[in-house]
Amino acid sequence: MAPYDSDSSAGEEDDFTETNVLLGYASRDAGDDFISRLGGRPEWLDPNNAPSAALARCKICKDLMVLLLQLDGGLPDRFPGHERRLYVFSCRRKTCRRKEGSIRALRSVRIAPGSATAAVTTTTKEEKTKLKEEKPKSQPPSNLGETLFGAQTLGSPFGSTNPFSTSTTPSPGGNPFATSGNPFSNPSSPPPPATGTALEPKPEPSAPSTNTPAEDINSLPRTFAQTLSLNNNTQQQQLTPSPQPPSDPWPTEAHQPPPYPIAYLSDAEFETLDPTPAPSIPQNTRLVDVNDDDAAAKGGKEDREVFESAMDAAFQRFADRLAQNPEQAIRYEFGGQPLLYSKTDAVGRLFAAPGTGAGATAAKGLPRCGNCGSARTFEVQMTPHAITELEAEELSLEGMDWGTVIVGVCEKDCQARGVSEGEVGYLEEWAGVQWEELTATGARR
Repeated sequence: MAPYDSDSSAGEEDDFTETNVLLGYASRDAGDDFISRLGGRPEWLDPNNAPSAALARCKICKDLMVLLLQLDGGLPDRFPGHERRLYVFSCRRKTCRRKEGSIRALRSVRIAPGSATAAVTTTTKEEKTKLKEEKPKSQPPSNLGETLFGAQTLGSPFGSTNPFSTSTTPSPGGNPFATSGNPFSNPSSPPPPATGTALEPKPEPSAPSTNTPAEDINSLPRTFAQTLSLNNNTQQQQLTPSPQPPSDPWPTEAHQPPPYPIAYLSDAEFETLDPTPAPSIPQNTRLVDVNDDDAAAKGGKEDREVFESAMDAAFQRFADRLAQNPEQAIRYEFGGQPLLYSKTDAVGRLFAAPGTGAGATAAKGLPRCGNCGSARTFEVQMTPHAITELEAEELSLEGMDWGTVIVGVCEKDCQARGVSEGEVGYLEEWAGVQWEELTATGARR
């Protein structure tokens, strides 16, 4: 995520900066919202149509996982007519921790009839170039909180509405881009005149097509969103769709692992930062020197110097940023960039690659959507404070040990194959886990 500096137009009297990141805070009081929460058991968009339990099984031990996060992700301005929910699951077995597949993400969507697709004309190469030149730089909407959660921007008083309320209503009139037929259908050519008729001129022969087979494929009608996506047509054609999960009914609650306690995400606000924060270290962070038995005796300044030298700049920035709003449980910014726990692990390298800074694609390195082939983008991440809320009733000291869980989703919010409009579909999305670093010189917690 690019650093947020104070806006020069805000004036020198301002002592904070507001970012486009929406922070969610946990509470035991649900308020008006019962959907967005940590823990508990999942509630599906259609209670009578649950996904295959195979989507919520640990890829290591195959046990059913428990819910970490359920988020009402409706974005009516970006995806009109789409009801969306995100789910993050985790395996409770200690032997599966730190292994890929022990944390998984799921996206559920229901698309209202008439708001999914519409045929439009194909964009020529010259038109594509013009679109690229005329298309304004993408910037997060200033009213993201109101769009997603009903949250007010800083300076606007919160009303009595729930900041996480996300009821959506399809836009009236249906899709404005719908057409009455195939815009590429040409009138049939008139039949040739009868043999021997000299008074009627012969029709001009049609010019032979110079399109290659690939161009012929690209000339077929596409959705408006697909037309605007000018950089992934080739990858979409070459994509091998992910196989559908096997039918796996959910066991009864008595046969499911115990859930984490529920903490509702009933409060949300945009992140505000001190432009010049003092360096800080979270209270739950520690360094354990496993090579020096006398390390504890040295204490004081030397311990701090050893600690700071062991931390990379990304983690220090992660810690400083969270320390300014220490009770945040999730960070949300569709199409933004996550706050990285590390830039050197496998997940960090996906976002820290060249060309993924401010103004660039936020999730350039993420695997593409396995359902439609579109690019994936960052949507939400969980912070270490979420562990504190989830493990509030846990007696064991050996709890979850991730630094952050990052969720990347299809940027088109596609529907699962074979699911009709008005019905609910479920798709697995990308979950990137940055684990606490345990090295020969120390551990982070």
